[in-house]
Amino acid sequence: MGGALDRWWFPPISPRRVRILSVVVYLFLPLDMILFTGGVWGNAGNPTGYRPVLVARLLHLPGANPTLVYALFAVVVGAALVAAWGRAPRAAGYTVAAGYLYWALLAMSYGKVDHDHLALIVALFVLPTAARAGEQAAGWAIRCVQIAVVATYFLSAYAKIRHGGWEWPNGATFQWAVSRRGTFFGEFVAAVPGALLIGQWIVLLAETAAPVLLFTRGRVLYAGVAFFALFHLMTWAAITIHFLPHVICLLVFLPLERAAIGGKRARGGAAGQPAPVVGDGAVEPVR
Repeated sequence: MGGALDRWWFPPISPRRVRILSVVVYLFLPLDMILFTGGVWGNAGNPTGYRPVLVARLLHLPGANPTLVYALFAVVVGAALVAAWGRAPRAAGYTVAAGYLYWALLAMSYGKVDHDHLALIVALFVLPTAARAGEQAAGWAIRCVQIAVVATYFLSAYAKIRHGGWEWPNGATFQWAVSRRGTFFGEFVAAVPGALLIGQWIVLLAETAAPVLLFTRGRVLYAGVAFFALFHLMTWAAITIHFLPHVICLLVFLPLERAAIGGKRARGGAAGQPAPVVGDGAVEPVR
């Protein structure tokens, strides 16, 4: 039992996947801090609007002020670029993780809590642990991000039932969302009889079943990832809610180590032969 659990928590995954995912995540952060959590800029020096979330209260973090905001942005973006470049990946990575966590807590403390940032924050803290490490360290980091992605969906389903009751899928949540911020596409879908109710049932069932992604491989896994990516695309097209920070982290389920860079694929083995990737990305020796 212990051996099987260890293999699940520490699957041998190519460090190349960690490296590619890290570059994508680090280069995404400046965009996020300007566009998606950019409310911090407008609230700098607004003490009356600061309602610290639980973690911020426990850490006694002060609210935003102009000096803090500019300094924090410069440190996070600077360290992210250094980490993306591959220099001092652990020191720069942990600097990014701590700084961005503070930034995200500020953003959530001046408005609503966005659960689409959970996996992103987890990724920032675990990816540096696998920098320049072996396959099992890479596997642990990848697994942690995968769990955070899945937890985001499952806890979203739990919240729907907790706050909306078991009748949530039969309610008018989607209709209300379309009426508030619906696009032409969203209004078109809403005009189809029963379409929004069917959509609510599909979303609730899919979010509840999300943990299956942790135990599937190959085409089934990729189909599941494609489904959730399509779901986020449809949500953006219908009501302009994008979940992009979370969608970025969906990449953790894909064999990124297969990506060709400079015309070459990831190589493995003493002879430098291509290492086939199976299932969740575990590298097997070439026979």
